[in-house]
Formats: sequence, structure tokens, C-alpha cells
Amino acid sequence: MLRRPVTDDESRHASRAWWDLDADAYQGEHGAFLGDNDFVWCPEGLREADARLLGDVRGKRVLELGAGAAAGARWLEGQGADAVAMDLSAGMLRQARGGEERSGVRVPLVQADALALPFAESIFDIVCTAFGAIPFVADSGAAMLEVARVLKPGGRWVFSITHPMRWIFWDEPDESGLIARNSYFDRRPYVEVDEQGRPTYVEQHRTLGDRVRELVAAGFVLRDLIEPEWPPGHDQIWGQWSPLRGRLFPGTAIFIATLPTAQPT
Repeated sequence: MLRRPVTDDESRHASRAWWDLDADAYQGEHGAFLGDNDFVWCPEGLREADARLLGDVRGKRVLELGAGAAAGARWLEGQGADAVAMDLSAGMLRQARGGEERSGVRVPLVQADALALPFAESIFDIVCTAFGAIPFVADSGAAMLEVARVLKPGGRWVFSITHPMRWIFWDEPDESGLIARNSYFDRRPYVEVDEQGRPTYVEQHRTLGDRVRELVAAGFVLRDLIEPEWPPGHDQIWGQWSPLRGRLFPGTAIFIATLPTAQPT
């Protein structure tokens, strides 16, 4: 497990190339779980249809960041939202086109970087992402500022990430993943490299406190932090997520934040 600092450019290049190459395999492995027209927040199986973390979306303009195959955006569209799906990876957006053909639901697809959202200020009521964008950018604080820029006053920002405490352990779903081996406070990202030492996969670690400070610095008010419990009868393993680990400690953190309705003068 390589931990080392990376630049914004290295992180961006690695993420785009990784997800372009991995899009078919990822969707082949996880597509049935995620569905073509559903919003699944996490490997624990928490669905927006049940949790309603976004509130009433009918008539709301919603941006899904790091949308992947855009199943969440299509579900939102079906609930009466005006949804837009954005992703850095052309490969994942190609999968989104396939999902559109299968489901018959279409949403605008935008290829763009979370650090430079190609939208005007204050045009979305809600921005959301399930494990997209935030873990993969070197400067996630800047991403929070971009989200705040495109949200209307009173707008809602909801995102799920790997629970920060999971970084203490190796990414194994069995007993070997129950032993604390890494420092929670080591904020160097997890990096995979090619033969020339160039990053090919980068995932960033921040503590819970870091995430709260990023939100506050961007002008948000944190409304809730959801740590989904592993549900009874759910026996599907997804990478490091498993019933064994899920019964003992959280694997996902979901942050719910809003912008004030009026900025202080």
C-alpha cells in the first residue's frame, strides 16, 4: 500500500485514465447492485428512495457529481427533478448512455472536473454524489467551494465517502481487515503507480474533522452525518465492504450540509 503526496494534475490524470479503462469492468461487477434507475448511497445498500437525504426533489434542479453511469441522476429525473449528471470520465459517461438505452430515461451528461464546474453561480437546488469526485481530488476543499458556488442560497449538498476510520485498516473484507495497521492521521493518499512510477489510481484520505472544516470554510452548515449500519440479510461483499466488517464499524460516511438562505453582510 503506497502512500505519497500527489499534485492536482497527477490526481486528475490518474482518475480520468483509471475510470476510462475500468468503466466496463466496474459496471459489469456492480451494475446489478446499483441498477439502471436507482440512487444507492453506499455498499451497505442505503437507497435514497428510503433514506430521503436529499429531501423533496420534485421540481428541483439537481447536479450529480461523479455520477458514473448516472443511475442516481436518472432516478432523480423519475422523481420529478431536473437532473444533470457530471463525471470526469468519458468511459463512465459511455456507461451512462447504455443505462439510458436500457431504462428509457435520459438526463444531460456533462464531462467536467469537480474543481472547475462548467455552470453559472447559484443555479442548482441540490448537489449530490455517492462516492464520486470528493475522494479523488487532491484539493477537496476547493471542490467544496465550487459546489457552494453553483448552489442557490439554502441549497443542499449531500455526499458519501469511505468512512475515514476505514483508513486505519487494510482494505480486506476478512479477518485481516480487522487489525489496525495505519495512522488515522496520515493524510497521504493511497496511490497505485505504473512501471515508470506515474500514479494510475489515487484516493485521498481526510479525517472527519477535516471534512467538517472544509464544509465550514466553504460556507456550509453541517446538518447531519449518517453512518449507515450493515443491514441484516445483506451478505454481498463489495471490495473491503463485508458483513464481517460492517457489523463492527462503519464503512461509509454521508454528509448532509446546506448553504445559509442569506449570506452575512
